[in-house]
Amino acid sequence: MSNLIDLQLFGSVFVTLVVIMDPPGALPIFVGLTASLTHKQRVAAARRASLVALGVIAAFAVFGQQILTYLGISLPSLQGAGGLLLLIVALELLTGQESEQHADAGVNVALVPLGTPLLAGPGAIVATMLFVQRSHQPSQYVAVGLGLLACLFVVWLFLRFAGQVHRVLKDSGTTLLTRVAGLLLSAIAVQMIADSVRAFVSGRG
Repeated sequence: MSNLIDLQLFGSVFVTLVVIMDPPGALPIFVGLTASLTHKQRVAAARRASLVALGVIAAFAVFGQQILTYLGISLPSLQGAGGLLLLIVALELLTGQESEQHADAGVNVALVPLGTPLLAGPGAIVATMLFVQRSHQPSQYVAVGLGLLACLFVVWLFLRFAGQVHRVLKDSGTTLLTRVAGLLLSAIAVQMIADSVRAFVSGRG
């Protein structure tokens, strides 16, 4: 099994992306945006949002480096920008501030803002691109791909059973998990910024 997949890398990808996407933190937003939908429509929205996030992140994982090269942007620059944006999101989670969500009638909430940028935000995109860049063996690429799929499966489970999970956790439980996720997310953001600065100092930026 270890010859087919790098288990340590798989765990790192899975944990990092789950913390960044923060499924418990997305629950209140999902419930609020889909409150007027039927149960069947809510299930479809959960599936569509997860697939959109998977498609966006996978596209950047495969073609992101070519896009950055065309625009003349280095990966450390994108990493630093993603880290700063993640830090802002982490501070909002820690302080209990919720970013404004516009559910315009003409916009499919499963695509915007649920699929992107809530799930497939800059943090998840940059993190996945970095994992792909650091991979050099087939087992590592498989680990990154399976880690992404496993993470989106967990996200889908949370959204699919959002009503039930929210009833179990209640507002206090969801708030607690959101604060913990904010703390972990802030640490990931600081690490991304530090890695970006280190890359510039060493001349790789």
